[in-house]
Amino acid sequence: MWESVMAFDEAATVGAVLCALDDGMAAEDLLLDVIASVQGRVGREWAANRITVAQEHAATAINDRAVAAVALHPSARQAPTRGRVTVACVDGEWHALPARLLAEVLRIRGWRVDYLGAQVTAPHLVAHLHRTGPDAVALSGSLATRLPAAHATITACQAVGTPVMVGGAAFGPGGRYARLLGADLWAPDARAAADELARSPLPRPRPGHQAIDDLPHLDDQEYTLVARSRPRLVREVFGRLEDAHPAVRAYTEAQRERTAEDLSHIVEFLAAALYTGDEDLFGGFLQWTAGVLDARGVPAGSLLPALELLQRELQDFPRATATLRAGAARLTRTPLTAAGTAE
Repeated sequence: MWESVMAFDEAATVGAVLCALDDGMAAEDLLLDVIASVQGRVGREWAANRITVAQEHAATAINDRAVAAVALHPSARQAPTRGRVTVACVDGEWHALPARLLAEVLRIRGWRVDYLGAQVTAPHLVAHLHRTGPDAVALSGSLATRLPAAHATITACQAVGTPVMVGGAAFGPGGRYARLLGADLWAPDARAAADELARSPLPRPRPGHQAIDDLPHLDDQEYTLVARSRPRLVREVFGRLEDAHPAVRAYTEAQRERTAEDLSHIVEFLAAALYTGDEDLFGGFLQWTAGVLDARGVPAGSLLPALELLQRELQDFPRATATLRAGAARLTRTPLTAAGTAE
């Protein structure tokens, strides 16, 4: 399957999937042990600079078609015998394949599933819950920058009496941010999620239930102010980089756009670290970014001037500056992670 995906041969990929099913391979195993594994390798190959963004997109689209082929095969089509689950991605989350895989596994296990796809806003999701009354919501998130949106969605779903299960890399090692944000259940993968739902129903939140009390560390308003200031911070830091490093002035338009995007990502992940109160979130992002840059021949040290300039811009924000210092220290004292080992 990897060879056909990398050849961008959709027909061959789907044919291999259907052949495996006809030969007796379990649909769930094919989804999780083959298609999901191929997709994981696609991400690692992109991070290691062995395939382009366009190739990654094409491969992902083919893998999505392979999932659809499995879903339509007679061996994967089960009449619903359990309850109803809504599966959706967090608002702003475009990586939909993990949620799609979960939806299909739950269908195979006998659940009635409403799969809502990528980037579902809290109001739209809650409106759907009012219409359908599912037993649970399963929220998927890959990017930690969407954790504030995930928090709002978790709270909104629980406020209408629907328990929430979450999963995906956004929720941190061992689901640490799932607990922080008050989710009713965290699962490390689709099999574990299906097993947990089959084991016992999630208790419905009490009327008027709030997922958690306000996070005490947000009282200092640093998260809100940094998140709202992102466009200004990117402009200011970019301008100061040009002043301090004349070579930046000679960047092409494409290089300037990419540098601005990278700065924006740095501020976004800084804001996410402030929201969760976890410096490691930001440090992990920097290490992953350094690995990706290293694979493209860009030294990790190129991140340090931007971090220093951000510290100057945010000198009145003690948590933000401490997080930036810790991230910079982590870059300088830790060997680069091989590109693609973190996703």
